[in-house]
Amino acid sequence: MPPTRTPMTPRKPIAHLAVPVALFLLAVAPTASRAQVAADTDAVLPLLVTRGHAPAAALLADDLSGTRYAHAEAEDEVGREGTPAQRPEQKPEQLRHADHFRAGSITKTFIATVVLQLAAEHRLSLSDSVEDHLPGLVRGEGGSRGDDGRRITLRALLTHTSGLADFTAVTGGTTPVTPRQAVRLALALPPAVPGRFFYSNTNYVLLGLVIEQVTGNSYATEAERRVIAPLRLTGTSFPGARSSLPEPHGRAYSADGSDVTDLDPRAAGAAGELVTTLPDLNRFYGALLGGELLRPRQLREMLDTGTAHGAYGMGLYPVRLPCGTTVWGHNGRISGSYVRTAATVDGRHVLTYRVNTDAPEDPDVEPALLAAEFCPRTLR
Repeated sequence: MPPTRTPMTPRKPIAHLAVPVALFLLAVAPTASRAQVAADTDAVLPLLVTRGHAPAAALLADDLSGTRYAHAEAEDEVGREGTPAQRPEQKPEQLRHADHFRAGSITKTFIATVVLQLAAEHRLSLSDSVEDHLPGLVRGEGGSRGDDGRRITLRALLTHTSGLADFTAVTGGTTPVTPRQAVRLALALPPAVPGRFFYSNTNYVLLGLVIEQVTGNSYATEAERRVIAPLRLTGTSFPGARSSLPEPHGRAYSADGSDVTDLDPRAAGAAGELVTTLPDLNRFYGALLGGELLRPRQLREMLDTGTAHGAYGMGLYPVRLPCGTTVWGHNGRISGSYVRTAATVDGRHVLTYRVNTDAPEDPDVEPALLAAEFCPRTLR
């Protein structure tokens, strides 16, 4: 069914801001309680611009009552410090519903899904060592350090408990590298403590190599075959070395206001290469948590945070909100783009928001947005 437009009463303008917010509902009109959630969430969204200093922000929410889209823009392009961007003649763009953007570490949920599917097919075991699949690749100094592939399991990679350093500490997440170059850079850094949660992009670069070793295909090919095509995620792709975004797309800005729309995705690889859209992310996380992509045993593994001491599952992490609701999802940060998806554990209620800069400056806005969306007002 085509979307129907629900007019809204204009809000009073915020000083120095133009914050238009549009709502779209599909199939079912909102109940009074759902309308209140929409109003609460839409009131928080502009804070990503006013307090987060993002040029623009947008969200898409899906639940049993329908789909809702909203957006907010600054009156002037602003950088991280609140100063005008380098092109003051440019007016801020609206982030459109169908725009393509870089999803950063949300890529990890796709990679983890493929690995868990391979485990269900008995083509690998999560107890396998890195050495079993990539012999000789991961060896610390003389094999005496924690970063030794003979001691690191695939489960440790998935849960960020391997102890491997993060190669982006060297590259800044902007320099293109091959997967094996990324691993070598990580091995030259001091390792973290094995068995403790330490978020490292190197873990998922290695998982991309494992997928290739097991299947004979690239991680991109396997993710497209196993996830993107079955779910008809027509706006989602692994761009490889392609630095431009598919149409339609807006502009992306670094924290200092520089235009970084064109970016070599090899800076992130299997840890953060993905390009996608708001509808595709909501569809993916809803399907994943709803049991469409993984068997029950593998989905339970994905949601088990015991290995990472409550911090992380496998390509997903939980956040407990003030009302007691726990939402599951991931965030993604890459130069010029930040995105966050959160969903109820059954996948029936999903929210994705994004900004077209590195990340919101104010860290308190995201928790407020999640609480507004997922917590009934009476429980806040």
